[in-house]
Amino acid sequence: MREHVKMAFKRKSIFLKLEDILPVKQLPKSVQKTRKYQQITASILAIGIIEPPVISRPASGKGKFLLLDGHLRIQILRDLEVNEVTCLVATDDEAFTYNKRVNRLATIQEHKMILKAIKDGVPEKRIAKALDINISSIRQKRRLLEGICPEAAELLKDKHCPMNSFESLRKMKPLRQIEVVELMIAMDNYSVNYSKAILAATPQDQLVDTGKPKAVAGISAEKIALMETEMAGLQREVKQIEDSYGTDHLNLVLARGYLDSLIRNEEITRYLEQNHSEILGEFRRISDVMSMGPQEPR
Repeated sequence: MREHVKMAFKRKSIFLKLEDILPVKQLPKSVQKTRKYQQITASILAIGIIEPPVISRPASGKGKFLLLDGHLRIQILRDLEVNEVTCLVATDDEAFTYNKRVNRLATIQEHKMILKAIKDGVPEKRIAKALDINISSIRQKRRLLEGICPEAAELLKDKHCPMNSFESLRKMKPLRQIEVVELMIAMDNYSVNYSKAILAATPQDQLVDTGKPKAVAGISAEKIALMETEMAGLQREVKQIEDSYGTDHLNLVLARGYLDSLIRNEEITRYLEQNHSEILGEFRRISDVMSMGPQEPR
């Protein structure tokens, strides 16, 4: 039997007055000084609202609509003295649940959107104005994947990797790029400093320009050689962890199930309470921690 996937939004958007939209959180007064506020303001002034705010309909069908996503956009519209906006109506009225599912634009996705806009005939100057950045940045974003192998780009397609980290990858050969990207994903670290450190630890024969000696400010040739050795060891350890992760996780699940069965047995629990209370406490803590699983940030 097939299960129907529930739609996240109503099929039709609605046009609302801002006074009929109730925010679920209060933005700080300093938000107007942030870079994000300035960029979104510039985008709205240049091309209007691209991503409509998300609201939920009151259960009673009367009263104000609850704003689930788009608080900054709504605030900017108020500051611009715009009184109405088109909104998407969510079928789920929990802001926390909705926000957990929002995927912010990744670096490569932004690159592809810029390429599409240019292909469609939108001038670079207009794109720069909409994003509130200079044209040189648009050109840098446009050339983002030059020198990046397709496999590495595929791995990074949904990651928030800084543009300058791509500069470090560009100096490496394709196979090394893939190794480094896999390491960055495993460590969940895409920072510029981290990418530069890996570049410094990359053997000369794995660089695009093998004849040019590596020069890293403040790091001697001896330290670079040591970093190369340590990086090779770290990659081996990460690979070993990846190879055994599935088996280790299965063993932990089975162990937790066994502990749960012990704790649910009244006779065993009573015996442990009377004779080994500290062991029973550890069993319960292990069971509670594993049942909670990894917690997502709010």
